[in-house]
Amino acid sequence: MAYLPAGLRDRLPAAWPAVALAFSAFMLATAHAFERFGGYAPCLLCLKQREVYWVAGAVALVGIGLLRTPKAQSLRPWLALLIAAIFLLGAGLAAYHAGVEWKWWPGPGACLGVGGTVSSLNMAGLLDGTLKVRPPACDTAAWRLLGLSMAGWNALASLAFAGLGALAWRWEGKSP
Repeated sequence: MAYLPAGLRDRLPAAWPAVALAFSAFMLATAHAFERFGGYAPCLLCLKQREVYWVAGAVALVGIGLLRTPKAQSLRPWLALLIAAIFLLGAGLAAYHAGVEWKWWPGPGACLGVGGTVSSLNMAGLLDGTLKVRPPACDTAAWRLLGLSMAGWNALASLAFAGLGALAWRWEGKSP
């Protein structure tokens, strides 16, 4: 394990819930920044990917509180494994979304919208029900970097953090 920073093995198990919470908050903030400042409206699968981070962050936060009690220290390996499993689920969901964007398989039926935004000129139509605004389509990548969409990068990041969670569990020295 020469590719990991020195001391990580000693510090990761105890710090893992805080690291997972910080990563979840960072990923949610990044997604909201793309939406708010970049103008990228999320599709249904994008919102589902965010839910994974909300769950991981909540579990990590509860875990941080629980681990402050002496009797709960025995739960640390289980908590690490649970958070790793949540990130692994997120990686799977993001990979599924990336596959939908690459047209490798169809997305859910609720994801067939065509991107649209509401301007002040068509707000009246939205209010009286004559304007039909549909969410962005899940099969269209709104942004790419080095050939990967946001869903693709999310899959890689979530997989990396699932791996870190598995290492934290393993390095606890206990097998649940």
